[in-house]
Amino acid sequence: MNPSGKKSLVVLGTGFGASGLLRKIDPSLYTITVVSPRNHFLFTPLLPSTAVGTIEFRSIIEPIRGKRLSLQYYQASCESVLAGRSRIRCVGELDGNRFELPYDDLVIAVGAVVSTYGIPGVREHAFFLKEISDSRRIRQGIIECFEGAAQPDIPADERKRLLTFVVVGGGPNGVEFAAELHDFLVEDLKRIYPSLFPDVRIILLEAGKQILTTFDRSLSEFTTQHFRRQNIEVRTDSTVTRVGKTVVRVKNGSGIPYGLIVWSTGVGMSDFVRNLPFARDAAARILVDSCFRVLKQDNVYALGDCAAISGLGLPATAQVAQQEGLYLGRALNRIARGRPARRFEYRDLGMLAYIGGQKALADLAAVKSKGFSSFLFWRSAYFTRLVTFRNKTLVLFDWMKTILFGRDVSRF
Repeated sequence: MNPSGKKSLVVLGTGFGASGLLRKIDPSLYTITVVSPRNHFLFTPLLPSTAVGTIEFRSIIEPIRGKRLSLQYYQASCESVLAGRSRIRCVGELDGNRFELPYDDLVIAVGAVVSTYGIPGVREHAFFLKEISDSRRIRQGIIECFEGAAQPDIPADERKRLLTFVVVGGGPNGVEFAAELHDFLVEDLKRIYPSLFPDVRIILLEAGKQILTTFDRSLSEFTTQHFRRQNIEVRTDSTVTRVGKTVVRVKNGSGIPYGLIVWSTGVGMSDFVRNLPFARDAAARILVDSCFRVLKQDNVYALGDCAAISGLGLPATAQVAQQEGLYLGRALNRIARGRPARRFEYRDLGMLAYIGGQKALADLAAVKSKGFSSFLFWRSAYFTRLVTFRNKTLVLFDWMKTILFGRDVSRF
């Protein structure tokens, strides 16, 4: 308990779970401290759109300091949790300074990291799509490929390699990026680089038998057919075995020369989560009870992609993490007022995915739909889920700007 008489709450992370909690926690009950290497909340469902310029980078981020005037933020990473002493050890992101923070209650909402499954060359040569910085590098990389291919006297094989874009992973994130990339190529770059376009290829590699396995099978099959009509090559049963600087190898021994490769296969736990002294499941996620209290801990909570409710399997999605954060904020308020917390109940809102050409999928409990009407629903759903009025305004103007003027193709 700090001198103000309020409990000290330390939150690790600034993702959907942490953001949801901060929206509901009562600052009159807690002194709130946030520790995260990222000083903003990122609306990740629209990240593929920023990678091609449909939406600008800053339109889908919100500074964490602006959420609460009473909030204390440190741009740092937590190295370890000293649960017996109710303290955490941190290292500053900018200067490497190490410090400790005490807490009365601790919430671990650090999310997950991109999983490479130990495949050689992924970290060295592939682009991830998890942060705004990733999105910016991808956009730069696409333009660099086209500018390189436009150089005089370039060999035909080299030009074709530079204009081959590979996406690894047939989940929603990989599919949406392939769709957004197709729109960028067809609607903007084809007009600017008409002579290069016959050599452009998009290849989607999926290790399983089909893409979008979490969606209804009919929607998955529709997407595969739709991609093939758009000349996006869908290669299922194609496990990547090695990523070289210019060639990606798959399990049948063949190699695919590429100009840019985006890795979007799944998530795993960070070393920080793996090293915590708490019970974990087979995927190394922290085990929690139905109120997100870490097992055998009285004042430590965990939620989002880094946590799993014992005996209940929930997908690692933004809507799950956000619902958990909103719940835990209300629950901590009740606990601070001496009232028992209710059990968490997840409400499945369904799944949405953009598949290009102003078409989308909607896999809801009551309806399975596809096409232009689902595209309108997809946009309206994401628009309403954006956290602030500022984000909503910026995204709306970005969509309008793209329709009127196209996407920006500057390299800077």
